[in-house]
Amino acid sequence: MKEDFLHYIWKFKKFDTLNLKTSNGEEITIVNVGQYLELAGPDFFNAQIVIGDQKWAGNVEIHLKSSDWYMHHHERDAAYENVILHVVWEHDTEIYRSNNTEIPVLELKKQVDSVTIADYLSLITPKSWIFCEKQLKNIDDFTLKNWQERLFFERLERKSKPIYELLQQTNNDWEAVLFCLLAKNFGLNTNGEIFLKIAQSIPFSIIRKESFEIENLEALLLGNTGLLDSVKEDIYFKDLKFRYFYLLHKYQLENRIIEPVQFFKHRPDNFPTIRLSQLANLYYSQKNLFSKISTSGPVQNIYEAFDVSASNYWQNHYQFDKESPKKKKKLSKSFIDLIIINTIIPLQFAYAKSQGKEISEDLIQLLNEVAPEKNAIMDKFSSFGIKSKNAFETQSLLQLKNEYCNKSRCLECGIGMELLKKS
Repeated sequence: MKEDFLHYIWKFKKFDTLNLKTSNGEEITIVNVGQYLELAGPDFFNAQIVIGDQKWAGNVEIHLKSSDWYMHHHERDAAYENVILHVVWEHDTEIYRSNNTEIPVLELKKQVDSVTIADYLSLITPKSWIFCEKQLKNIDDFTLKNWQERLFFERLERKSKPIYELLQQTNNDWEAVLFCLLAKNFGLNTNGEIFLKIAQSIPFSIIRKESFEIENLEALLLGNTGLLDSVKEDIYFKDLKFRYFYLLHKYQLENRIIEPVQFFKHRPDNFPTIRLSQLANLYYSQKNLFSKISTSGPVQNIYEAFDVSASNYWQNHYQFDKESPKKKKKLSKSFIDLIIINTIIPLQFAYAKSQGKEISEDLIQLLNEVAPEKNAIMDKFSSFGIKSKNAFETQSLLQLKNEYCNKSRCLECGIGMELLKKS
């Protein structure tokens, strides 16, 4: 038995509400269970309850045992002085306020039917992957869609936090924030944090000034990874190295090797040399990129803005001094989709919020036009009957799995709640 189950029982009155009595035998009538706060302090705020002949308005605290009141030191906390009813699964001791008045106790153990308990235990019993995997196919589309929308915006709220942190670090320069976010996403999981540090190590004002010469942009990005610090005979390498140290002197930058980038286990098209060249070419070809992607519009506009390739040198190279068969290394549609999902949508959300604008429907519509993500989590959901048609749905399911299923938050989940209601 867990406390969140008791919260669910109380919130939805999943117990015999007739003939309720306190531990001292006084009759209880519930007028209003109160508002479930999920914050510090009592669990339910502003409840209305009749105890005996007296109607009370105040807070309700819920515990597994009455003695938990003292284990949690509520007797020392003024926030609990206005508790009018202590709801517990098992009553094992009397509870008193600081003025020595006794707090009425309602024991639920004998008020909840065995079917409700069995359904709850069935839901939270570990399965092969998630608790409700055998029941997922029974969820109606209306419930699923509404819950997915809530999950999607929860995920955006989480993703927007580092955006606001970057905004503070860049003196509210949204273009600089976009540059940092794109750098992180161009680095993917392996090099993402390193690419972010590289972007942060170069003032964006310099990126703006040097965006008219692609070689200078490449020199700055590759140089700050340490990839230009060795000695090679390659002419292009020597040119970039000369430019890099010239730019260091020109802008009085420190020659900092943040940490080595990773080539290992990457497909060649994801090598850091290729991704950094593509990032440089993006800022060479697209001036004022933030203004072009900060507001909602057709997804095709984004695909066109990100229609860039690595520089000519990299068409037949993946690393310096090592020639390879010629191949035009453009950003693929699937890679741009990742940029839309992980950079553009969160940035649009954060920017609109900072401007006091509501663009929820626009964001959903945009991701409805983006192909669903392919990964092991989506494959599992699909095997249990939840198939995603677009990136909006896959993002929602990732939030569901990571923040609810993995943390056993079934009684805070729209699907878990609906399954218990049906049963």
